[in-house]
Amino acid sequence: MDENDWSPRTRAVAAGRPHGDGEPLNVPIVAASNFDGNGERAYSRNNGTQTWEALEEAVGALEGGRATAFASGIATAAAVFDLLPVGAEVAVPRFSYAGTRGLLEHAERAGRLRVRRIEPVDTDAWTVAAAQVRLLWLESPTNPTLDLIDIKAVAAAAATQREKPTVVVDNTFATPLGQQPLNLGADVVVHSATKLIGGHSDLLLGLTVTADKALAGELRDARARNGATPGALEAWLALRGLRTLPVRLAEQSRTAALLAERLAGHPAVTRVRYPGDGVMVAFELAGAEPADRLCRGLRLIRHATSVGGVESLVERRAALAGDEHVPAGLVRFSVGLEDPDDLWRDLRQALEAA
Repeated sequence: MDENDWSPRTRAVAAGRPHGDGEPLNVPIVAASNFDGNGERAYSRNNGTQTWEALEEAVGALEGGRATAFASGIATAAAVFDLLPVGAEVAVPRFSYAGTRGLLEHAERAGRLRVRRIEPVDTDAWTVAAAQVRLLWLESPTNPTLDLIDIKAVAAAAATQREKPTVVVDNTFATPLGQQPLNLGADVVVHSATKLIGGHSDLLLGLTVTADKALAGELRDARARNGATPGALEAWLALRGLRTLPVRLAEQSRTAALLAERLAGHPAVTRVRYPGDGVMVAFELAGAEPADRLCRGLRLIRHATSVGGVESLVERRAALAGDEHVPAGLVRFSVGLEDPDDLWRDLRQALEAA
């Protein structure tokens, strides 16, 4: 059976494994900064390690391109922006990951880049921007409002330009199992593997993926230049997490859909945002105070930042610096692997108390 015929679920389990008689079933943790001078490797910052490469091979197989592992998700964004000339304009969703927007705001204040902020669902505005900016940074679903951007339409508009802008998609929430942006026309995909790929809230790691060999080389050069290299243990843990992503994602998505439906029927909830798939649900209460009371009143669901782990987490995003423009009563809910009825009982008692 040809590897190209494997399903995404199979690729998540099988890609990136050592082959050959006597080889280990799983790639080992290669804790080495330098290598014997007679081989192709010399220094891991420049040449990588077998552990990084196994993770990169597996994620690349899922996304359909060449993957590069970084020290964190935000390091991938920094590497992408590092490739732009001074004065270039970047379009970014108005509602999107605060870390990425903070990075762009810093570059804007320093006079390094110009930033255009666009409503995520305004495809016409994205189409206009495709003719005017150097890079389109898309995020779908967006963090934390879970808006969907028409990636295919935006990428198609970019492709018609004489000076084509680079189309980058943050695929952290959807994962490679939910969508493959390269197949929709994107140039680069980025992931915070800290989230769903790692899946256990125990690592920091990022990934870029592109089908363009030259662009992949530039991103690897940026990684080496900025020292944004992943740790050996983190890369190994991310690969281990990837192996179970299909079953985790399926189970957590079923629970998320169920809880989104139940939340929509609760009188204390004014709005539920759920894109129809995935582990993320956002719901709104009447304001900041009831939302804060809900977060404090939960007993099973933890009140903490980040998403995508096996444990359920909530956070009122407008309380955080950089997300003050998010609706004050919006609660971001990362649905974990707990029993759905236990999660609902916890939500219901906290909603009643709020």
